[in-house]
Amino acid sequence: MRFTPAAVALSLLLATVSSTGIGQPVRYAVNPASQALVDEGSSVQQAGKLDEAIGLYEAALAVDPGNRTAYIALAQVASAQGLPGKAIRFYREALRLDPNDVAALAGQGEAMVQRGAVEKARRNLVRIEAICTAGCTETNRLITAIDQAAAKPVLSAEAVASTPTVAPVTEQP
Repeated sequence: MRFTPAAVALSLLLATVSSTGIGQPVRYAVNPASQALVDEGSSVQQAGKLDEAIGLYEAALAVDPGNRTAYIALAQVASAQGLPGKAIRFYREALRLDPNDVAALAGQGEAMVQRGAVEKARRNLVRIEAICTAGCTETNRLITAIDQAAAKPVLSAEAVASTPTVAPVTEQP
């Protein structure tokens, strides 16, 4: 029996799919040096040194660009700095590596709520609920963020139009 390179590649692919299950990501072994930088960054972040933590997380990604935890940590720092758009992008990178990462889905949903994209956050919530059938803390966290956003009063177009305008004060010489 003769094996062609295509046949070998196909058999390896099928072995990977059958061992991990269809639709399940292959578990990624994070470089230990990269993980050590993330751990150090977490300690620094908890001490409130966000810029230093960012440097450590970025170094972790330089060592291992597949370190999903580093992307999530960068997203959390961006959220803490009031930069939800940047946080969403970092969460997107984490989700590119593992589309079923519940922490990334919840964090991204919270950042979307900060940006006012509540409907997109609800889509993330649906995905989380499908993944965490037994319930997760991330589910409750995102539900709380969505509920808080829904509780904020929103001015309708009529209310804005009926709001009296104040004439500018001009100084009399």
